Amino acid sequence: MAIDQETVKRVAFLSRLKIEDDKIQTTEKEFNKILNWVEQLNEVNTDNVEPLVSVNESYITCREDKVTEGNQAQAVLANAPQAEYGYFVVPKVVE
Repeated sequence: MAIDQETVKRVAFLSRLKIEDDKIQTTEKEFNKILNWVEQLNEVNTDNVEPLVSVNESYITCREDKVTEGNQAQAVLANAPQAEYGYFVVPKVVE
């Protein structure tokens, strides 16, 4: 399948792309390169290949969500450049 300049203009219109008139021929060549590449992919024998649900063959195991060290507010605030009333003090960002 080959793309012509009218098809490039139609695809550009449908995808809301602005392609300048001097770039249509270049875009046509690029579209045809892409379609040729897809045709090459269609030649690959995939008869005995099962479809993938995910590219990862193993499932990610999640750790149990539990608190290991709680009530450390004072230790955490000790690292802050400035703290007040048990909170970090930061410069005002929004006026």
